[in-house]
Order: sequence, then structure tokens, then C-alpha cells
Amino acid sequence: MATAPENTLRSFVSAEKAGLDEVELDLHLSKDGALVVMHDPDVDRTTDGTGPIAGKTLAELRRLDAGDGERVPVFEEVVDAVKVPIQAEIKDVRAAQVLAKVLNARHLAGRVEVSSFHDEALAKISALVPGVRTVLIVAQDQKDVVKRARAVGATVVALYMDRIAPETVEQAHAAHMAVIGWVVDDQKGLHRARALGLDGVTTNRPDIKYGAHKVG
Repeated sequence: MATAPENTLRSFVSAEKAGLDEVELDLHLSKDGALVVMHDPDVDRTTDGTGPIAGKTLAELRRLDAGDGERVPVFEEVVDAVKVPIQAEIKDVRAAQVLAKVLNARHLAGRVEVSSFHDEALAKISALVPGVRTVLIVAQDQKDVVKRARAVGATVVALYMDRIAPETVEQAHAAHMAVIGWVVDDQKGLHRARALGLDGVTTNRPDIKYGAHKVG
């Protein structure tokens, strides 16, 4: 979101051109069951509209301006717009079944990993999409993250940077799980991620990969 309107095709193409390893997006369901790419459950913050995504059809969402003239995309459009791997975060648990159908129909299990704060969404995706890699996201309470991840078959845990403890990283690695930190938008955060031995970070600033963004 630091270089283009968030969760738009322009932002994903920009990240790919910047050389990032993958792009991350957020999924909700529209009133008519489309996999809408947007972070919040409502459209107020990121578009010129108001109201919940679940209360609008895809056609209604398409009429909104998602920033600089960008339109609200659906998941399938992002898959077609970039070639890098995608991490698709399920915000709305109801989206899990719809996403599973798309992943299976388009044979995307090897390219798309599915993340969520919701254990049940990951369990459902794992059951419906053979071989898909899943990521359990945890913010504040991280003490049982490895146990929770193992229970739903997740092989990656994504942890809020301000709450990560070295022992949690060690436990995850001992369980053969990768650890991602979010969000890292400056070199200070990147240095800490390296010191913790993280396997990756989520960022809003593609230039952080090259050290172009300096700590203020």
C-alpha cells in the first residue's frame, strides 16, 4: 500500500515488478459469492463507497473507486495478472469453500498458499484442496501457535512482529514450520527479523528488499 492503492491489481503488479518473492491479498465474499480482494469487511476505508462487502453484489463493487481509478478486483484476476506465488488470506470464513473450488479447478495448490487468523478456515481448505500449503496468522497471544498450527495442518506461522519471542521461533522451527513476521516496513524491523531467524516478512514497502527505505 506504500506504492499503490492496496489490494488492487496495480499494487500486485508493482510488487512483482519490484522483485518480491510473492504477493499477499485478502479475501471476502460478495453478496453473490465472488471472491473479493479487500482487507476490511466494509468498503469505507479503501473505496469511495460505504457499507459491508457482504451486502453488495460484484457489479455494485465494480462501480467503486478503489484508489486512483483502480477497481475492486476478484481473486481470479490477481492470479492472471501476476506470475509470482500468491498468499491468499481468508478474512471471511465463508470464503474458504469458494476459494477451494477455484484452487482445484485451476490447479493452483502449488502456487497459492492460504493464510488466515481462523483455524477453521485453514482446516477446511486443507481438507478440500490436497497438497495446499497453509499459514496460521497470529497477532497477540502466540504461546500456543505451534500447537494450533499443527492441529490444522499449517506448515507456516505468520506472527505479529511486536509480539514475537525467540523461543516461539525456535519451537516453530523445531516443528519444521516456517515463520513469517508482519508487518516490516523499515530497516530496523528487517534487522530484527534477521536476528530472530525468520524465514520471511510481510511488507507494504517493496523497496525494503533493496535497502532503499531508510529508518527515519
